[in-house]
Amino acid sequence: MTVAPPAPYPDALAPLRLPEDLRLSPDQFAAVCIANPQAALELTTEGKLIHTTPTGGETGIRNSRLLMRLLAWADSVGSWQVFDSSTGFLLPDGSVRSPDASLVRLERWRALPPEQRREFPPLCPDLLVEFASPSDEGPRGLTALRRKMAAYQANGAKLGWLLIPEQQAVEIWNSEANGEPLCLEGATTLEGDARFPGLRLELAEIWEA
Repeated sequence: MTVAPPAPYPDALAPLRLPEDLRLSPDQFAAVCIANPQAALELTTEGKLIHTTPTGGETGIRNSRLLMRLLAWADSVGSWQVFDSSTGFLLPDGSVRSPDASLVRLERWRALPPEQRREFPPLCPDLLVEFASPSDEGPRGLTALRRKMAAYQANGAKLGWLLIPEQQAVEIWNSEANGEPLCLEGATTLEGDARFPGLRLELAEIWEA
C-alpha cells in the first residue's frame, strides 16, 4: 500500500477521502494516520476506518477538567498512567480505538517495550471515559458510543464511564456486572470501585462549560 506524505498547510485541512470498501491492517492504519495527521481516525475490528470529528469547545473544556482530575488521582496513588483522547490503543480484537480519557495500570504500561509505547499500545485500558455529543448521529452519538463501550468491555476493560452532558447522566459499564450498564441520572459524584480506590469525580465540575 502506498501512502502519500502529509500535504503542506493549507491543503492539510482538506477532508480525507478513502474508498468505502477499504479494509486496513493495524500497520496500514498507522501509515494512514502518519500520512494524514490532521484526521481523527479509528479502526474497527473488521479493518474499516472510522473518521471522527474534532470535539466542540464545551466537550474540550469538560475533557480538560476530567483529565486534570484523573491525573491528580493517578499522581496521588502512584500506580496509574493517564492518557488523553489523542492516544490510540490497539485492542486484542485488532481494532484501534481512542477513548476521550483512559487509565492504564502502571505495571502494564511499563511491561511494554519502548517501540510499542511509541506506537499504538497493544492493550485495552483498565478504565476509560467517553463523552456523548448532543446529537445521536455519527461516531460521537450515544448509539455508536454504546457499541464502543461494549467493545471496550469485550476487550478487557475493567470499568467504563459514558458521560452524557446534555442529560447530566452517566452510564457505568462494569466488567463485574455482566449485564446492561447502570445509568445514573442526577448524580453529583462518580466514584471508582475497589479496583480504583479513592477515585472520585465531582460531576458538577465536569458538566460546567
